[in-house]
Amino acid sequence: MSALTFTLKSKPAQRVDMSPLVCQHLSGLSIAEISTLTLQSGKLKLRVDELFTLTGSNTQDIVINNSADNLDFIGQDLDGGSITVNGDAGAYLAFGLKSGEIKVSGNAGLYAACEMKKGYLEIAGNAGDFLGAALPGNKMGMKGGTILVKGNVGERAGDHMRRGNILIEGNAGDYCGSRMTAGTIAVMGQTGRYLGYAMRRGTLLLWNQPKLSASFNDCGAHTLAFLPILFGSFKTLNSRFADASIAFNRVQRYAGDMSEMGRGEVLVKL
Repeated sequence: MSALTFTLKSKPAQRVDMSPLVCQHLSGLSIAEISTLTLQSGKLKLRVDELFTLTGSNTQDIVINNSADNLDFIGQDLDGGSITVNGDAGAYLAFGLKSGEIKVSGNAGLYAACEMKKGYLEIAGNAGDFLGAALPGNKMGMKGGTILVKGNVGERAGDHMRRGNILIEGNAGDYCGSRMTAGTIAVMGQTGRYLGYAMRRGTLLLWNQPKLSASFNDCGAHTLAFLPILFGSFKTLNSRFADASIAFNRVQRYAGDMSEMGRGEVLVKL
């Protein structure tokens, strides 16, 4: 069976809630039935076939072509299967992802992988603020799985992060790793201000020296045996993180945020 493909006819005037178009919701439906489903767009409810041309039939392998940055909630609560987005994605991409795989060839908006539970998200371009974070007022962000961003990310990446990996090949904005309680965030590029703000536990793995606040203690240089194992787990990824030449095990270690529990760590390549 060929992938179930949604080709956007033209960019809609209003934002569109794409949450109904996930594998588990479409399983067992025919093309005709999927065509008649409705999507919220501003105050309007639009039929799927008003926005998209549909081809293919495999509901466990979904492709969205000509995707635009106002298609929100792509892959919300996805629980198995795969979604490939050719183009940009809007806000709340992979929101609450439970299992499965989502790949985006362009950029993603705010709150990508917000409160993600498991699975894999790959963004070839840039991601907006609050990547892998929690919704406003909630205390638990990303709970598991892996996020790979090949470009840059905005502010508050990993805010309230609880578990899992966020791998960033580019730069990260201000407050990266803020209020995180566990998990790993790796940043190959530069990091902004207030790195690890109020983090309680977890690891920030960096290739470049950050500007740290006075609430982080310098613990000296260390050779850490777990780092080769961690880098080994990235070997299957289509990423610079899979390149053995970028791996290291000698780091400068900083503990913090001492204004909180102080059990978090910032590890900087030496």
